[in-house]
Amino acid sequence: VLIGCERSGIVRRAFLARGHDAWSCDLEPADDGSNRHIRGDVREVLNDGWDLLAGMHPPCTRLCNSGVRWLSEAPRGRTLGEMWAELDEAAALFSACWNAPIERIAVENPVMHKHARARIAGYQPPAQHAQPWWFGDRAFKATGLYLKGLPPLVATHRLTPPKPGTPEHRQWSAIHRAPPGPDRARFRSQTFPGLAEAMADQWGGWAVAQH
Repeated sequence: VLIGCERSGIVRRAFLARGHDAWSCDLEPADDGSNRHIRGDVREVLNDGWDLLAGMHPPCTRLCNSGVRWLSEAPRGRTLGEMWAELDEAAALFSACWNAPIERIAVENPVMHKHARARIAGYQPPAQHAQPWWFGDRAFKATGLYLKGLPPLVATHRLTPPKPGTPEHRQWSAIHRAPPGPDRARFRSQTFPGLAEAMADQWGGWAVAQH
């Protein structure tokens, strides 16, 4: 099992706990210091014989709908040319993950804007949008799951979201309310434990039965 573009190890550990030969890969070192982490560009290991499945988490900053405004008005200190070049690179990475020579693939990304969709080779709409609170995590974060050879996830511990305007609703909205700073993108891109457990249980078990 390849978990691409992951440094936290959350999804890797979930698959390892179920007996899979799971490895993560990212440009950055693993947060947990695991020796089951490949440091480098995930595109360099896509042909290394991953025979069960790959779960990919390519960076979404330039692809997600929430950031499309920067393509018409660049943030301070940046140029529009840089923004569009970063979009091209992000779309190329997503395309490589989506079109990898692996039989079963899941790519995680938020809702995309039209410019991103147009740049992805073989683009197909996400099979579903899952929320952390479907799996017992008290948080809002609509996560698009682009699936090839894998079934959509089924909610395992669906919570009741709090009402807007309440303190609890604000707590659940921490991802969207994250303040600017060097760790904002990393915080917003995290995979919640409940979702990782569901991926390992449902996709891992299903893939083994098909393998």
